[in-house]
Amino acid sequence: MSDKILGIHHITAIAGQAQCNYDFYTKVLGLRLVKKTVNFDDPGTYHFYYGNENGSPGTILTFFPWTFVKRGTAGTGMATGIGYSVPAGSLDFWTNRFKENNIKHEQILERFGEILLPFQDPDGLQLNLIISGKEDTRQPWETDEVKKDTATKGFHSITLTLRDMKPTAKVLTDIFGYKLLAQEGNSYRFITDAVDNAAIVDIIEDANGKPGVGAGGTNHHVAFRVKNEEVLMAFREKVAAFGLNITPKIDRNYFFSLYFREPGGVLFEIATDNPGFDADEAVNELGTHLKLPAQYETRRSEIEKMLPELAK
Repeated sequence: MSDKILGIHHITAIAGQAQCNYDFYTKVLGLRLVKKTVNFDDPGTYHFYYGNENGSPGTILTFFPWTFVKRGTAGTGMATGIGYSVPAGSLDFWTNRFKENNIKHEQILERFGEILLPFQDPDGLQLNLIISGKEDTRQPWETDEVKKDTATKGFHSITLTLRDMKPTAKVLTDIFGYKLLAQEGNSYRFITDAVDNAAIVDIIEDANGKPGVGAGGTNHHVAFRVKNEEVLMAFREKVAAFGLNITPKIDRNYFFSLYFREPGGVLFEIATDNPGFDADEAVNELGTHLKLPAQYETRRSEIEKMLPELAK
């Protein structure tokens, strides 16, 4: 299995105010801030990584928070829904918690035989809490208010909305090794058997759908997981042979990456497990320091003044 795509590595989205984003994901949703760094291309903007205790692949949701960003619109050619796995019996807790914190949410519903609670973060990003039909033994991050019996365990799935699902499905099956598991109307579920969790990609096919507008409250890209750089570069050859443009290997400090845009328009990334988020911080200190890419370290004082203050 080590030479395969190992499900979802991380998902990256766009947010508005940094403090609002931090408060929601750590205090309401109960995730751990495992890395506080900056956007490689815009060092005056934070890059937050939220996940479990160690920042394990398959648990990491990352954000670029731009204070004055306009609100985006989810649509075709975009990842439009993030699914988190939660324990059985926890959705009443979450429904009440969302009501108490004025979090926009919908009624509990069923999809592909699983129960889920749709909700939105403060920027309008669409998420779902899902009771998986498959046992999820991953250990969650706990807080004073969100305990083990209700806490998110990591990703369950990512949903893509596309005008034509067939070219994207071919990438998932022929390059990434996914298989079509089920279909409900215009929704298609693909899964990999290489991992037990964070293994699902759902596609909604909407031939007449309006293209998404990337901005606040939308997903920027989806990263798929591989074991190491050797496997990463083998997949680079596969993607290139498929006729898609793909970047050279990029060092993101905590993983190595390749990027390409799949035929439906969604930006895909392939990212390695190594070196991990403890490369520059001890596990018990993850997310407590502002970590800068080496090229920006000489500008630390200037960058710290540019970044919004973040109250814990």
